[in-house]
Amino acid sequence: MTFFTRTGSKLPDHLDHSAQTVRAKADAHSRREFLSMATAFGASAATAYAMLGQTRPAYAAGTPVAGGTARIQGELRALKDPRTYDFNMLANMTRGWLEYLVQYENDGTFRPKLLESWEINDDATVYTLNVRPGVMWNNGTPFTAADVARNIERFCEKDFEGNSMASRFGVMIDPDTNRAISGVIEVVDDLTVRLNLPSPDISIIASFGEYPAAIVPEGFDAARMLQDPIGTGPYLPDGYSPGIKGALQRNENHTWWNAGNGAWLDRIEYIDFGVDPAAFFAAADSDEVDAVHATEGEFVQLFQVLDGWRENEVVSAGTILARARQTEEPYGDVRVRRALALAVDNNKVLELGYAGLGEVADNHHVCPIHPEYADIGRPEHDPEKAAALMAEAGMAEFEHDLISLDGGFWRDTADAIGAQLRDAGIPIKRTVIPSSSFWNSWDKYPFSVTNWNHRALGVTTLAIAYRSGEPWNESGFENAEFDALVGAALGEPDLEARRALIEKAEQIMVDEGVIIQPYWRSMYNHCKSNLMGFNVHVAQEIRIDEMWWDEA
Repeated sequence: MTFFTRTGSKLPDHLDHSAQTVRAKADAHSRREFLSMATAFGASAATAYAMLGQTRPAYAAGTPVAGGTARIQGELRALKDPRTYDFNMLANMTRGWLEYLVQYENDGTFRPKLLESWEINDDATVYTLNVRPGVMWNNGTPFTAADVARNIERFCEKDFEGNSMASRFGVMIDPDTNRAISGVIEVVDDLTVRLNLPSPDISIIASFGEYPAAIVPEGFDAARMLQDPIGTGPYLPDGYSPGIKGALQRNENHTWWNAGNGAWLDRIEYIDFGVDPAAFFAAADSDEVDAVHATEGEFVQLFQVLDGWRENEVVSAGTILARARQTEEPYGDVRVRRALALAVDNNKVLELGYAGLGEVADNHHVCPIHPEYADIGRPEHDPEKAAALMAEAGMAEFEHDLISLDGGFWRDTADAIGAQLRDAGIPIKRTVIPSSSFWNSWDKYPFSVTNWNHRALGVTTLAIAYRSGEPWNESGFENAEFDALVGAALGEPDLEARRALIEKAEQIMVDEGVIIQPYWRSMYNHCKSNLMGFNVHVAQEIRIDEMWWDEA
């Protein structure tokens, strides 16, 4: 018995009830919650919308026209093995030829890409992945189930340095070998892969849509990915210089599996103008670019008066946070961490650090648009209590050094947090580091500000960012009860039961002072009005295959 199939409309009882609830409440959060979970468990987006009595919104209106070049502002860093990507612009470059099994949409739905469909059993322990037929690698060989299985095996290589995908596939990894458990990945036939999980995990499909989950060919060598760009996508790299420029050119010698439905542009050029949003605006104003990957703060208003440009906006679980690394003194003391959080008014940081363009957050990194979000209330703000706690810890005179990137909302947010710590009587200095250096050690600074991408599920965020020993656990947080709650939540198909687990995990985050998380970012970007298909994605993906120039 399958939990759900993309071609059918059978729902498990709790999702069927959820659809009825959403129809009754007409609540945007509940609607997104239902769409996310229904499509993650195998329903097509069209089916999920129909169950809500709605029609799925159409993509860009109009008739696409082939040809042309789009020039896009974007920060360009050195490319590396995709499973170690820790910055979404890396993926935006390689999306030209390295594609994904699943695509995550702004409305919360999951859309098949290199997979055609999937099925999940009742307790989320058996996933049947149906590979899209007719897909070819650009070297002329067929894309098959063996390619899917090999990539999932790569994701499970836990001891490969920087491989954050292992955090997402932990249920499949043998702790003795740090590799996929024998028999967990089964190639049934050329177009079918079965995952036989030892325990439930509801996050597998969502993880396939994460930006480090690019599908690479057999024999992939990250050091030669530009010289030997084998992939399934419609473009090829045509030069890449970190910090300067990168380009993608349509591959005229490859029959793309989705030909006729995308890849309209001949060429896409990414141009790096650093991290100062003023430089992005200047480039747009002087016609050096056709689109800006991300627009921040006061520049959102400035772009609104730029003639011939369009604004794109989406509510997101993208965020920024300040964290004290608990392996560094004095941050192993919970009193110090709690004092730092108590001293900060998140409302003020949103206003000063991001021009109010978002929603206040609650220091636990699970967003109201996540399906399993639990409202545990606003964090306490009490500067006097903060100073007393710091004194109790014997750290009243200790000077903290808050480190951030040298531009944009990173610097502004850190400045706002630093000013409030100073107002509470906590000695603080500020260090800013250029982008070219900051990201080399982003996860190792004793006290710093970091931005985090949107994730489809809150439990995924907690799993990859805060469980003990995970490569992206920049706070150095280790808590056995928290780890157990997150592990149980990953294996809980019932949404309300999972929310109850996450509520406890959220409270631990706040009680332990793991992070100061002031706000959720509303995402903005801007482009020329006739550049169709360029939008702002919740996870800042650039869908290069969906863009085209309207010549009208």
